[in-house]
Amino acid sequence: MNPHELTAAQQLEALQAKEISSRELTEHYLARIERHAALGAFVTVNENALDEAAKADERLAAGDREPLLGLPLGIKDLAATAGIRTTFGSAAMAEFVPSEDSWTVGLLRRAGAVVLGKTNASEFGATCYTENDVTPAPAVTPYAPARYSSGSSGGAATAVAAGLLPVAHASDGAGSIRTPAATCHLVGMKPSRGLVSPAPATSFLSASTEGPIARTVRDAALLLDVMASPAPGDLYGWRPGGPFSTALHLDRPLRIALWTDTGTEEHADPQAELVVRRTADVLTRLGHEVCEIPLPARYDEPVSRAILTWFAYQVGAVVRMMVPPERTHLLRPYSRHLLDVNETLSANDVVTAQALLARYASTFLSEVDDYDAVLTPTTNGAPVPIGHYDGDEADLMLKWSCHTPWANLAGVPAISLPSHVDCEGLPHGVHLVGRHRGDAELLALAAQLESAALWNELHPPSWHH
Repeated sequence: MNPHELTAAQQLEALQAKEISSRELTEHYLARIERHAALGAFVTVNENALDEAAKADERLAAGDREPLLGLPLGIKDLAATAGIRTTFGSAAMAEFVPSEDSWTVGLLRRAGAVVLGKTNASEFGATCYTENDVTPAPAVTPYAPARYSSGSSGGAATAVAAGLLPVAHASDGAGSIRTPAATCHLVGMKPSRGLVSPAPATSFLSASTEGPIARTVRDAALLLDVMASPAPGDLYGWRPGGPFSTALHLDRPLRIALWTDTGTEEHADPQAELVVRRTADVLTRLGHEVCEIPLPARYDEPVSRAILTWFAYQVGAVVRMMVPPERTHLLRPYSRHLLDVNETLSANDVVTAQALLARYASTFLSEVDDYDAVLTPTTNGAPVPIGHYDGDEADLMLKWSCHTPWANLAGVPAISLPSHVDCEGLPHGVHLVGRHRGDAELLALAAQLESAALWNELHPPSWHH
């Protein structure tokens, strides 16, 4: 068996048992990263990865038992990594090397992870596809390399699906963990607001959070266990009652709402309908009550405008803080569009948009208050071809990724699980949303579906080479 065929949990067990060394694992993955560079998974490979692995082996030999000790890991290129180039997916930041780790990266490093490099991301995380002017090729799904692996965590999902990483760090502002997981037949978890700290950033309306992309629910839980340690002073910070990885068991049946309505002018894709129906059947057989309900709120014109305002404000704030004016010409067209929109916004525009989006999110929470979870497709259809977003990008992205943003705005946990691979060989994902701070229960439900064989672990061709 090749090392990448082991799950992250199995690799950690093998490291502790001295059945494999961190250096052996790191060499294996570095060779695979080089061999499959055309998939667009990585922006930067850490030139010190083998040294980090050697130090991890010394600590393992001394009996150290840090939770991720010796495990190879990729960090999304939107998170600062001390001493490793961090471009934020932008040619305007192509040579930036941070002097400090972000809070979460620091947690992962202190837990013993060996950082192999930075996984590909869209420019400042602004799009649901991963194509930028830093890497020569977009991040693609290994199942169909002419199609995007979504974004903005496209590189992370590509890497795990192709066997270039056992598990990956990612982040999610409107679906950026879950839609890439869906395109790559993986598990992607967006935690509740405050469980994983955004430090050093902070905001009164914090829609984005970091989380794991993995092959199994247990692997996702293992990584989340380390990430779930909020920074001091975090406005929304909270700690779970115990490790998620040891609580993957449901002790009661749940009441689950479902819908497939996109909330846009786009009809539900037939494969998206299939995702929900087959998952609902499995849930019912497991003893849960599944009820179809109307979509609580739609993407009407005010909501769509508020989403554009909020994204323009966020991207504009980051660009103004990080990109020198003389380098803004290096931004991609969509980023420049958001920057132009940002220039027209008043403080009142931003506050009004926040209030409208808060009301939109609260409508969902009110309508699903009697349910323990919500079931929808992750995406409205299969992974899209390279070049699909030629035209009104905001409209095209929303029509495809319409099911995920409300969970970010509401601050509730959400997870994408593999559903099936269709007759064209394209993966599809199912989306489950839990109650606020109900992350443990949501992961346990996901583990139950995994055990009930909701999906088979089907690997893409690159996995075997």
